[in-house]
Amino acid sequence: MGAEGVARGRPLIGPALAEVARALGGAVEASALEAPGAAIMVRKLKFHEQKLLKQVDFLNWEATDHNLHELRVLRRYRLQRREDYTRYNQLSRAVRELARRLRDLPERDPFRARASAALLDKLYALGLVPTRGSLALCDSVTASAFCRRRLPTVLLKLRMAQHLQAAVAFVEQGHVRVGPDVVTDPAFLVTRSMEDFVTWVDSSRIRRHVLEYNEERDDFDLEA
Repeated sequence: MGAEGVARGRPLIGPALAEVARALGGAVEASALEAPGAAIMVRKLKFHEQKLLKQVDFLNWEATDHNLHELRVLRRYRLQRREDYTRYNQLSRAVRELARRLRDLPERDPFRARASAALLDKLYALGLVPTRGSLALCDSVTASAFCRRRLPTVLLKLRMAQHLQAAVAFVEQGHVRVGPDVVTDPAFLVTRSMEDFVTWVDSSRIRRHVLEYNEERDDFDLEA
């Protein structure tokens, strides 16, 4: 294909030039240079381009693409530990599988009725489903449903924090208690029955500011 290839505008790039391109770190991969009709654009990568390439895994891009949803959940709900998301994902998968098996049983089976009622009562008490209507609600139980029951998210729902990052900081600094117990773990799951008992610690400065804003501060109680 010697002279004919050059006449048709196909550059002759051999394995030696491909190795040179790999050594220089060209903007176009050497394998692309070996293709017929490819444009020759060989230059050394700039510093910011090399820095960006270090953050991208071209070999495992499919696995990275599958983790986009996981990364969105971690950012949205401010999960510090990836293990929490994995645990929530496993629990939600187990709930959906159990509901699917119960739906496969005959409708008049007494065991199906008892097990379905117990499962829906448990999920409703945890705040994972809005009602105890039917087993179809179990399909909406995902890892995000567990994340919405975390203590920082409940603080945001109760308007005790302006944003989720501040809510996480309040919990970690010991400003929040659930009932009589001070909770410092942001992964604490708040049930429906405990949601009404989420409040500030008595000695918290945030509680003092809230009382001052509402003109309800009692110096005797705060000092005590």
